Amino acid sequence: MRMVELIEKKQAGQALTEAEIRFIIEGFTDGRIPDYQMSAFAMAIYFKGMTEEEASYLTMAMAESGDQIDLSAIEGVKVDKHSTGGVGDTTTLVLAPLVASCGVPVAKMSGRGLGHTGGTVDKFEAIEGFRYEIPIEEFIDLVNQHKVAVVGQSGNLTPADKKLYALRDVTGTVQSIPLIASSIMSKKIAAGADAIVLDVKVGEGAFMKTVEEAEKLARTMVKIGNQVGRKTLAVISNMNEPLGYAIGNALEVEEAIQTLKGQGPADLVELCLVLGAQMLMAANKVSTLEEGKAMLQTQIENGQALATFKQFIKHQGGNEKIADDVTLLPQAQYKIELPALTDGVVSNWVANKVGEAAMVLGAGRETKEDKIDPAVGLILHKKVGDKVQKGEALLTIYSNREDVEEVKQRLYDAITISDSAKKEPLIYEVITEA
Repeated sequence: MRMVELIEKKQAGQALTEAEIRFIIEGFTDGRIPDYQMSAFAMAIYFKGMTEEEASYLTMAMAESGDQIDLSAIEGVKVDKHSTGGVGDTTTLVLAPLVASCGVPVAKMSGRGLGHTGGTVDKFEAIEGFRYEIPIEEFIDLVNQHKVAVVGQSGNLTPADKKLYALRDVTGTVQSIPLIASSIMSKKIAAGADAIVLDVKVGEGAFMKTVEEAEKLARTMVKIGNQVGRKTLAVISNMNEPLGYAIGNALEVEEAIQTLKGQGPADLVELCLVLGAQMLMAANKVSTLEEGKAMLQTQIENGQALATFKQFIKHQGGNEKIADDVTLLPQAQYKIELPALTDGVVSNWVANKVGEAAMVLGAGRETKEDKIDPAVGLILHKKVGDKVQKGEALLTIYSNREDVEEVKQRLYDAITISDSAKKEPLIYEVITEA
């Protein structure tokens, strides 16, 4: 096979075989196929697309390009949850212990964040003593014994995807549905999950800007997952405004604890119940969404969800007392309110601008080298549809420096106060089959 012939074949809109796609990915990973040819191939996919079979072949080839985690020693159906990213997305912190409390094993491999706020690992690092760099044998043992554990992402997981993503970023081919779908699914499959639940975000604070784009991506990933033998479900959820009230690592841990106590924000609770119910369905624990939501609600109300969270934190070296005393989490030196400049109704919170303001405080990373401050962030007091009076606090800024004028300006740019507001749905669609 010659790479130039395969590029021309895809440029002509023809489907590639499994052997041809494996040839490309293996050659690109080991350096035999240069960046300029792979860039041409990515551009051909961008314009001509891929069939479902091609996307599945690409996904598996990338999943098998590096380490693959074998979770077969864990009893039961291992369900993973993946979010395409958003602002204030605290769902993993809630769902891992909540679903585990129902008897479903949650073996979560998580990474750090680059952007608005930290990734899941960064959020857990806000808990004193919490260990996520643990041997895979200990990880498996923890899940078998206690149904839940979190481990840091392997450095050699899907190296082909890492190389290809770097090229897509600089060649204008990021917005290709088959390339996005295979990138996400290859990492989930390499991480060893039996079943995958996807939270596909749409809106200003998300990768996909329209519901139509998000639905296409979600259905592509569900089809890929099911084609390669992983039961895959999806939710399309709104990310035009931040999820919940907290943005920032320790602040999001605190909000997750409140949610596990039954006192969480309505939107975060609703999304966690739907995603969690899908996880229970994927694990064959329940047969309908409503049955799953009822089971999760019961676990919150009877205290089992919070008890599982405490044990989970304790078994990974963290201070489980934070569940009863959130002041044990990192605390910011300054709490500064942002007053409304006019009366009216909050009609828009541009999620990505709110996230960028939190990043300027130190809650996220602009570059891989940036150090996160776990204590800083934002707590919203008003959401879209809420009435507000001039001078009333829109949110509180949690900062370790007194000068936050740039942050304030960014936040004022992110909010619109009008005479009325149209409240959009939190969940646009629930996909339970291919």
